[in-house]
Amino acid sequence: MPSGGDNGRHRVAVFVRNGVLSFELGIVHRIFGQARTTSGAALYEVLTCAPEPGVVSTDADFDIAVALGPEALSRADTVVVPGSQLDFEPGDAFADSSTVLALLNIRSDTRIASVCSGSFLLAAAGLLDGRRATTHWRSSDRFRTLFPKVEFNPDVLYTDDDGVLTSAGAAAGIDLCLHIVRTDHGAAVANEVARGTVVPPHRSGGQAQYIRFPKQAPELSLTGRARQWALANLHRPLTLQELAKQESTSTRTFTRRFREEIGTTPGQWLTRRRIERACELLERTTLSIDDIANSAGFGTAGTLRLHFRSELGVSPRTYRSTFGGNTGRPTARG
Repeated sequence: MPSGGDNGRHRVAVFVRNGVLSFELGIVHRIFGQARTTSGAALYEVLTCAPEPGVVSTDADFDIAVALGPEALSRADTVVVPGSQLDFEPGDAFADSSTVLALLNIRSDTRIASVCSGSFLLAAAGLLDGRRATTHWRSSDRFRTLFPKVEFNPDVLYTDDDGVLTSAGAAAGIDLCLHIVRTDHGAAVANEVARGTVVPPHRSGGQAQYIRFPKQAPELSLTGRARQWALANLHRPLTLQELAKQESTSTRTFTRRFREEIGTTPGQWLTRRRIERACELLERTTLSIDDIANSAGFGTAGTLRLHFRSELGVSPRTYRSTFGGNTGRPTARG
């Protein structure tokens, strides 16, 4: 993907409308603004634009002054559309012709993403037809009715369909932006951003939006001790019985509590943590693929390659050549 910034940085344009959800606007600036090379250079330039320059209202008790209009979209490498409180009110405020036309005028190679109800605007512009997409679960029925051509999934945190991305409710925008940083610059950069923002470094797009079963009270200590212990022992085989033992419970109860708290199975969670460990070792060390497979708990290079291709779509060697050093430019369309 070409860089739209004169300074060589990847340019992100945040397209806001009246009633913009201020938390979501802040998320985009925070996550991309924190991404740095190992030498401390900023990797993204983040701009805010609107259908017309001027004052834009927010969902909070303040307005924002936006200096840039829709012309900024044509110079962006990535466009992000936060939600607006007007999207949730009666009528089709998201389908305002000026905002829709602005989105249709972006370059064909521009990556585009939405946070929460911003997906309504992408859908109204026809950008989600035939693609996988999601939005806040409370708006699922309305979205399905209005946009039957979209391959809608109401349960996931975010979707990525060939450079067109959508996320669920506000906090899922953090997961989406971290996913983009991880795709562009690798796990080490994304993890540093997550650490600086004090958020989990990775929740997969397929993780459930919300937990349908009631959580245990915090004082009952669901699975935190077991997960902490597992992270300290990723280099060796781990059994469900060992994990359950850390919480002094049966495997059946532990598995149920794990699903309730994390939204996935212990086995799936472990595999993802092992892949993340392997990614960081590939990016930051010169260890052999065999040594990395052992350090991450996969045992053999063949098993590591199998999981890498399944989860990331590339081989460990290709991943290392792409992200080793973490000073490279974003790949095409993320």
